[in-house]
Amino acid sequence: MLAKKEHNSQIELLMTKRIHVLEDDSDIRYVIEYLLKDEGYELQLSSTVSELKNKLRDALPDLFIIDVMLPDGNGIEICDDLKNDMFTKHIPVIVMSANPRSKQMSSQASADDYIAKPFDLDDVVKRINNLLNKTKV
Repeated sequence: MLAKKEHNSQIELLMTKRIHVLEDDSDIRYVIEYLLKDEGYELQLSSTVSELKNKLRDALPDLFIIDVMLPDGNGIEICDDLKNDMFTKHIPVIVMSANPRSKQMSSQASADDYIAKPFDLDDVVKRINNLLNKTKV
């Protein structure tokens, strides 16, 4: 029985999806972290573009959530870079912004989805689940 439990734990570990959140606002980052951990996701958190780049050297996520206004870059440009990189172009990207003009710009950068701030927590979870379920093999 112990071996079966251990095997099930290994399967769950393999199935856990990792989401990388790039958000400079610590309050928003905390809310997203709390929400997604409660949903069973593994998280990588960054507050700057340079921090994101360093963390991507260690492991790639299954999905990105990227804020547009960042202290050292623009989330639209980061999305465009990710979607044009052979190692990350297959990974879904959700762009978040309080600026309504960012929605069209994120679409032009090939973002998979857009979330307007302020956002509804249930809607965020639904959008993430939809994108991650599309990418299952």
